[in-house]
Amino acid sequence: MVPFKNPCIVIKEFPNYDDYKRIKELMEVCIAHDNLSLKLELDYKLSHSSREIKDINKSNEFMFYEGETLIGYTGICQFGAEVMEVNGMVHPNYRRRGIFSRLYGLVEDEWRKRPTEDMLLLSDHHSHSGQAFIKFTGAHYDNSEYEMFLVNKPKDKAASRQISLRKAMNKDTKEIARQNNIYFQTDPSTGLTLPEEEAKHGVDIYLAELEQSCIGKVHLNREGSTGTIYGLGVLPEYRGRGYGREILLRCIEKLNEIKIHDIRLQVAMKNRKALSLYQNCGFEEASIMDYFKLSKRNLN
Repeated sequence: MVPFKNPCIVIKEFPNYDDYKRIKELMEVCIAHDNLSLKLELDYKLSHSSREIKDINKSNEFMFYEGETLIGYTGICQFGAEVMEVNGMVHPNYRRRGIFSRLYGLVEDEWRKRPTEDMLLLSDHHSHSGQAFIKFTGAHYDNSEYEMFLVNKPKDKAASRQISLRKAMNKDTKEIARQNNIYFQTDPSTGLTLPEEEAKHGVDIYLAELEQSCIGKVHLNREGSTGTIYGLGVLPEYRGRGYGREILLRCIEKLNEIKIHDIRLQVAMKNRKALSLYQNCGFEEASIMDYFKLSKRNLN
């Protein structure tokens, strides 16, 4: 084993463009070597790196260098959410040398400084090393998500046009938080999302309206040539009428209109109704991401 000659760790709140390129290059090497998926949210993070107001007391990016070469990375995704999500990687040629353990220790220190109660550690379902490391931390399994891609364009269009999709504005912030609480059990009083700010970073939030009544919502995120559909929900009193399908088809149309043809979404494996809807609309599962939870109340 060749000893390190010039190792160093760089810690930042957000990545700049050079960091982004180096992390992406490392990610591509790891994916090609392992044939596994990673959830790093790099494009979204980069879009936030130029914001005027920064929090120098928060660190989200942990990069391990050997000289000028990035060989390890761990990142925190939170952006106002109640839970921290953590995912990372080490170059195949530098594994089993304690790099990820060192980076994770820094992440754990950051978590302990924040008021955030829970931290989620992410691993591809088929990553033996990732699953083993997470088991070592004491985290417990929480849930799994399919990442799905649109493979077969749906034959039917959103022809009925019963609903309209209105781009959300900042005045809709509380309604978005209310619906997130219904669909995802988030705290409606924390992590409020400002739609007009999100739009500056490539995320458009739409409210689904039927005869001027709001019946649901959806988020569309653009990352290069890939579009992501997430946060889709229909209020309970309007379910069972095909509105979820219509919202989904309208989203596909919107992304196609701006020349985005690689369309993906994530769905909880336990959400069988949503999974069936997405499959019927032409989406197929590409990978499984497992989430493991650590809670401060369970720490010794």
